[in-house]
Amino acid sequence: MKFGIFYELQLPRPWQAGDEHRLYQNALTQLETADRLGYDYAWVVEHHFLEEYSHSPSPESFLAAASQRTKNIRLGHGIFQLTTNHPARVAERVAVLDLLSNGRVEFGMGESASITELTPFGRDMETKREVFEEAVAAIFPMFSKVGTEHHGKYFDIPLRNVVPKPLQKPHPPLWMACSQLPTIERAGQNGFGALGFQFVSAEAAHAWVHAYYNAITKRLNKLADYQINPNMALVSFFMCAKTDEEARARADGATFFQFALRYYGASQNRQRPDPGTVNMWDEYNKWKRENPEAQEAALRGGLIGSPETIAKKLRRFRTSHIDQVILLNQAGKNSHEHICESLELFASEVMPEFRADPEHDAWKKGVMSGAIQLEEIDTEAFRDRYGKLAVNVAPAAKVAAAG
Repeated sequence: MKFGIFYELQLPRPWQAGDEHRLYQNALTQLETADRLGYDYAWVVEHHFLEEYSHSPSPESFLAAASQRTKNIRLGHGIFQLTTNHPARVAERVAVLDLLSNGRVEFGMGESASITELTPFGRDMETKREVFEEAVAAIFPMFSKVGTEHHGKYFDIPLRNVVPKPLQKPHPPLWMACSQLPTIERAGQNGFGALGFQFVSAEAAHAWVHAYYNAITKRLNKLADYQINPNMALVSFFMCAKTDEEARARADGATFFQFALRYYGASQNRQRPDPGTVNMWDEYNKWKRENPEAQEAALRGGLIGSPETIAKKLRRFRTSHIDQVILLNQAGKNSHEHICESLELFASEVMPEFRADPEHDAWKKGVMSGAIQLEEIDTEAFRDRYGKLAVNVAPAAKVAAAG
């Protein structure tokens, strides 16, 4: 099993001078720590205009800085928005980062999930999948061919040679953002690794892994000429401390993360409110005061607890044949010190048990070769992206109506 860390670069209100600078510098230190401790991947999102939830509009810049402070950890776009970036600029930026990092880039792709992000770039929810698929077709020849051109519905690119080329040949490993089960299956059909941005139980993970690997082995339908990347990764809330009680006390950010997702997720097209009209941190604390039991339940989910508790949960995920668990530690107002201590404790007391997994390696080889045939599991019961213990929030009316 591989282990990654995940960054939205969250910054709840109230904002003070220097907060964003501190956020970025602390995150770089955390990546440096994770690299020293032997974590496998660092994933960074691309989001635009999402106050408090994500201050990460330029992951390639952040990852370029991280590339100079780390040696081994893989640097993942989790994800690059193909809907809000020109294909040539995507190919250029991925290649430059691959060169700067000595070939450590993982190329995750996605569409964006709200009109708040899409509309300023001239995109919409109705056509974003078409734009994504056309961008994929345009980008991949740019990584290896001396000259390429593309004339489509959304992009018209004359014959040009996109330089530089990535160090990894023919391109870095490919991933796709997946927030729901149908997208997991789609990633498998397209031959991409699945970045599962869900928070699900081990039982659900088992069903989702089956859906993914059945799609990639039985229903493969690539969008362009590229190498497939059969891998299934799931994000989990994370905080490791000496006791369960201490871990939960330090993991308040995990509940804030869930609250923000649910608060906006039920609005029309996941539309966010006008700038400055909602203080998400205040709304969260109001909800927490009114729903203490729900907050406590949410903190029992994910990988939050002592090393012993987390190892027990990971053993169940291992039986699901997850390839990678991505740990979400930087969330809400979780402190830099607690994040670093959590990474240290997990690496020393939990990670060694899961490093070598010959049974999983043999299972995966058998599945990909066809020697192992997976059953087609009925996944209807596992389609909730949030999980049974997640918070449940009704969005304020003004959020749904705001521009």
